[in-house]
Amino acid sequence: MGVFAHEQLAGKGQRGKIWIGEKDTSIILSVVIKPSSLQSHQQFWLGACVVLSVFNFFKKYAGIETKIKWPNDLYWQDRKAGGILIENIIGHDDKDTGLSKWKWAVIGIGININQVSFPGELLNPVSLKQITGKNYDVIELAKELCLFFNDYFGQLVSSGFENIYKQYLIHLYKRNEKVKFKKGNRIFEATVKTVSNTGKLIVQHAIEEELDFGEVEWVI
Repeated sequence: MGVFAHEQLAGKGQRGKIWIGEKDTSIILSVVIKPSSLQSHQQFWLGACVVLSVFNFFKKYAGIETKIKWPNDLYWQDRKAGGILIENIIGHDDKDTGLSKWKWAVIGIGININQVSFPGELLNPVSLKQITGKNYDVIELAKELCLFFNDYFGQLVSSGFENIYKQYLIHLYKRNEKVKFKKGNRIFEATVKTVSNTGKLIVQHAIEEELDFGEVEWVI
């Protein structure tokens, strides 16, 4: 099931941030699925599948400078074009397997399409119109995006995670480049190496370090 919004005034973003979309200028979409073929510990698999769908959809129009910023943001050059937030409903443990049942996933997708003015507190936003100079039919693009997602989700269910994971890594933003991060009160510079198949960002500085989403911020 998919729900499209024409306007968003106080959308929920990562780390408690607010996502604001002007009326009829952005793809603001929620997709509800029942990921019965996945286990609850495979949440990164779904996240990678969704962001790869969004990436390939956007790249079709914006070109090869489109990237995936860990864990699930859409970037063009060094500017944010969209983001994804997945909220999961986990049920009671299965009596036979001992694993928690993943009952539902609500996938929230926001992509800047025709918007050209943004709130001043946003540091680096960009829209498809700013990239290409063209106006787009937002609803038609949202329909096309759903086709991309259906294709990749079908691939995840039928063929597993391996190919999706490989593509995710190929298009990873700042891979093999030095980036500043903030973890607690510590700000440090490290080289982005890869992402584990469980979704941890692996960086290299004096040592190799694995970072969980939520414990570290990118410093722009």
